[in-house]
Amino acid sequence: MKKFNLTPIAAVTLMFSVSAFAQVSMQTLPAVIVTASPIIESNNVDGFSGFSTKVTDAQIKDLGALDLAAALRMTPGVQISRYNEVGSYSGDQGGNVYIRGIGASRPGSEIKTYLDGVPVYMGIWNHPLMDLLPLSGIGSVEIYKGPQNLSSGNNFASINLHTKRAKQDGVQGDVNASVGSFSTKVIQANLLGRKDDVDFSLAFGSVDSNGARPNSDGTLRNAMGRISKKIDSSWSVGASFLSVDNKVGDPGDNRFAVSNAAIGPYSFSNGIGKNDSTTNMLTAFVSHQHGDWKGEFKVYDNQGHNNLTNDANWGTFNSSYRMTGFRWKEEFSPWQGGQVVAGVDQEIVSGAISGPHVGSAVGTPFAFGTAGSADVPSFKVVSTFAGVNHKIDLANGWVMQPSVGMRFYNSNFYESKAAPNAGVSLISEAVVIYANYSEALLYPGAETYTLTRAIPMAFAANNGWDRLSPSKDKHTEIGLKWDVSAKTHVDFSVFQDEISKRYVWTGFYGGAIANPASGTWSNNFPSYKVNGAELSVKHEINSQWMMFGGVTVLDSSLSNLPYAPKTAVSAGVTGTVSGYRVAFDAQHQTSMYSLTQDRGTFSPNEVASLTVANARIAYPMASLGKKGEIYAAVNNLFDANYQYNAGYPMPGRNFRVGVIASF
Repeated sequence: MKKFNLTPIAAVTLMFSVSAFAQVSMQTLPAVIVTASPIIESNNVDGFSGFSTKVTDAQIKDLGALDLAAALRMTPGVQISRYNEVGSYSGDQGGNVYIRGIGASRPGSEIKTYLDGVPVYMGIWNHPLMDLLPLSGIGSVEIYKGPQNLSSGNNFASINLHTKRAKQDGVQGDVNASVGSFSTKVIQANLLGRKDDVDFSLAFGSVDSNGARPNSDGTLRNAMGRISKKIDSSWSVGASFLSVDNKVGDPGDNRFAVSNAAIGPYSFSNGIGKNDSTTNMLTAFVSHQHGDWKGEFKVYDNQGHNNLTNDANWGTFNSSYRMTGFRWKEEFSPWQGGQVVAGVDQEIVSGAISGPHVGSAVGTPFAFGTAGSADVPSFKVVSTFAGVNHKIDLANGWVMQPSVGMRFYNSNFYESKAAPNAGVSLISEAVVIYANYSEALLYPGAETYTLTRAIPMAFAANNGWDRLSPSKDKHTEIGLKWDVSAKTHVDFSVFQDEISKRYVWTGFYGGAIANPASGTWSNNFPSYKVNGAELSVKHEINSQWMMFGGVTVLDSSLSNLPYAPKTAVSAGVTGTVSGYRVAFDAQHQTSMYSLTQDRGTFSPNEVASLTVANARIAYPMASLGKKGEIYAAVNNLFDANYQYNAGYPMPGRNFRVGVIASF
């Protein structure tokens, strides 16, 4: 697949050349000050009593986020990890997102990430890479804080990014350029257009930063585009692309000296690692809508790599992957008040690895420290799903909506299984009371075979990678959505995740390799529960000021579960003062364990509680277009000393100034 490698100047020139070609007449519009909701846009309950949180580009801009982890860092129920201000190092604690205590396992992850419903993550290691999901061109992000079998499968929680779409005829675009502390330089550009039966979008992003510590630099490059055409009043066809190229450093655990020394047969370093990640994806789709019957079929091909140089655990290690598959979903109402959702997902993952300890065929002895390579066989999971709900009118304006559903899985290596879900909602004009129960399955993926080829301990035998069963999550949630008034909205829920049959690599002992020959794959990790409660309040103070507050409380039976603080609070306010637009956000969370390291005993480190605040102030300028403004942002406003990972302090107070121009 051809790699798109646009420079910032070329990308912006391309976008504005397209606008000129479209020959759309434009006039300078006065700047409009819009007071958007801080932190999140909304919490939502769907027809199957599934709960999700939506963050839009308005919140992303106010948070000054340059990547997905930064965009979600204030979202209730979400915790993040990172090494650097810019970029996510590898797919582990160097930069990731965790949801209500879910996602802290490697290799593999209970969380999956998607772009317009298409999976985008590191295929052969079966976990997200935050840098593969750029924010340029993204209109909104949906966070599913538990399994929802009718939205996506093979996960316990998920994140879906939606690209921007033109909402009216004509062409519109914007460019956001900024510079800041640590020699940070950012340029993001978007172009949207629609004319007659065709609509398109193009986006480009470039972020460079030296970072606050040596080797904490990051370079992120991305481009994406989409075009669709209506064939008639009901049918549309289209295609999209995504191209990403990133390079990020590991500044190292500051509790230890920077080192590149070799220890025994294992390559060891601290603070000199580099991570190079890419993805190049093409998607084609056809969609239809006939009244209340709508559906979409997508096929995709995604190829990329995640290469490490002088990494602390892996030395110089390369991983390449290919993900292909399709997504087909239909929704229709066969009777008054009823809805049926059904579909099929297929995903095939393959790839290759090379590194200092990569062995030959399973069971063949391999010399320590000898460089080798291995192909990873294709892992295929096909899942079909179906669900039905029905609205029943009750007295006094209330409606009850019960629902049931099921997702069936078939794997080319592992046993077939099914996961049910059920829910019920009581709905009135101002209140929604909902309850749901979902069982979710997480199938072992290519990471099981890949790990047995990547580390010396695996060479003695098969080690059971093909005899595993999928991990299981039983998720229960009861919640309330209450529009107290037109200006005040309250969301509250209590939830529980019971995780069992977690597949683990027993060769890890406290994060170290104690007895290489003892390593084996197993489903014997003890079952554990995560109980919690979440409350959020959004209030419109007046026509110019809005506020948001959220709190999440977690209680895990696994005492050292990483990235699961007992209490996390986020708050934000947006408004205008003398024509200036102000956004302020702050978070506090109690101490928590960090470092995921392995799927076995975790080997966590505790980090202290943190309290961090940030601010952004902007002055709209009509001469720069409808969205035009100049702005300044301050991160870590009160210069707090904090960290998300033990040994990786976050930067002190730092700044960024920029300008947005639009047409």
